[in-house]
Amino acid sequence: MSVDPMAYEAQFFGFTPQTCMLRVYIAFQDYLFEMMLVVESVILKKLDAFPGCKVSPSQVRKSTEKFLLFMKEHFDQLFSKMEEVLLQLVLNVPRHVLLPEDKAHEQYPCTEEQFQALQDEIRQLQQQYRAEASAGQALHAELEEQEAVRAELEKILQWFDGLENICREHGTGNFKESFAFLTQNSKKLQDVLRDVEEKRKKIKQHDQLL
Repeated sequence: MSVDPMAYEAQFFGFTPQTCMLRVYIAFQDYLFEMMLVVESVILKKLDAFPGCKVSPSQVRKSTEKFLLFMKEHFDQLFSKMEEVLLQLVLNVPRHVLLPEDKAHEQYPCTEEQFQALQDEIRQLQQQYRAEASAGQALHAELEEQEAVRAELEKILQWFDGLENICREHGTGNFKESFAFLTQNSKKLQDVLRDVEEKRKKIKQHDQLL
């Protein structure tokens, strides 16, 4: 059996030529074994037709195995020659022939050094792409943070605008006076909340006593 991997032939045929030859060899060998069993059975039937024959079935089996070994040795020699011819003339893609999917190699040939240089350039581009992608993600996160800060600042400005409008409505244009006015109203609101909370507790205690 040939040890040449014949990878290009495998790409063309869809199977390795060695695998094909091995299957052919096994098929021939199985057929040879089956034929020897048939021959042995015929010999045994012929011997049964001769009364007083001293040849036993075990002797026939030994003779059959000996003949089978002889046939197999000659078959292996013949098959080896047939395999060599088939692998060279039938299951072989000539070296000057290119498969359709490999036409690009003929149109754009390159040496091993050029191919290695292209591989190095591809790796550098991949590293640059990963670095730029990482920087882009960091920039995107920073922009989102700036948007959040800007939104909070806009809320604060709106709050001050609302405060200024309230102060104007109540006739207090000065910021200190406005802040004092807001603080006074806040205290009043807190007092109201405390009163409501105390009344709620008293009502709850009253309900528990009932």
